[in-house]
Amino acid sequence: MTRIAVLTPDPADLSYASQWPGVRNRLAAALALEGIEAVATPWTDHIDDAAGLAGFPLILPMIVWGYHRDHRRWLEACATWTAAGLPLANPASVLAWNSDKSYLARLTERGVSIPETIWSDRVTADTVAAAFTDTGADQLIVKPTVSGGAWRTLRLSPGQPLGEVPEGSAMIQPYLPTIETVGETSLLFFGGAFSHAVNKRPVGGDFRIQVQFGGLYTPVADPPAGAMALARQVLAAIDEPLLYARIDMVPDADGNWLLMEAELIEPDLYLDHAPDAGVGLARAVKARL
Repeated sequence: MTRIAVLTPDPADLSYASQWPGVRNRLAAALALEGIEAVATPWTDHIDDAAGLAGFPLILPMIVWGYHRDHRRWLEACATWTAAGLPLANPASVLAWNSDKSYLARLTERGVSIPETIWSDRVTADTVAAAFTDTGADQLIVKPTVSGGAWRTLRLSPGQPLGEVPEGSAMIQPYLPTIETVGETSLLFFGGAFSHAVNKRPVGGDFRIQVQFGGLYTPVADPPAGAMALARQVLAAIDEPLLYARIDMVPDADGNWLLMEAELIEPDLYLDHAPDAGVGLARAVKARL
């Protein structure tokens, strides 16, 4: 079997210890269908020296969960891998810029629709009050530009105490109630080809759709045409050699689809909801090899 590397979390970070092994096992099972063995190795073992990865014909960073809490070292690792010319998929340059959600602002310059967003270097009570005034929103979402899994993400009402606000750069958006009624839809692409789609909804009273918060996941057999059009527009706007991509989006009150995130680093690919159980991904990996 051809052996490739799959980067996994820092062993010292136990945040997702009960979740990521299952994702790794689904990925390994899919790759094995095409005669590919996935060798797991923590990304934190290869920050300053790429030698430990040099022998692999392909490296997938698909399970580097928690990198956002060590963003400086993540960027250092991406620079090391770039300098070493490692065969990462997706490219190390993508792994760097996609780790900061400010990339969404650049995509809007290429015509991609995102929720109304206020970018802030520092979140304060005055910043939030001004955002309520400027947007006229009933509720706001405040989250760090470097984040993952709803980490330090807040839903605020006017006059509500801020609590633990994001440190550093953040994005402030009007809350979209459609996240509760329609949910967030994710479209998965492997080697540029559409694979499958999944709808995610929060449990009653919550706004977070992640599984650790009780999010409810349902496969979507036939994604709405508007969602598919937005996903393809996003991929065209990125225009880089992506082996895999998860495009997350939500409709607004008028049914217009808005990009929430283009997940190009370590997305859960929901292979348990893929009709082919991940064969499309395995074939895309084999083609890249």
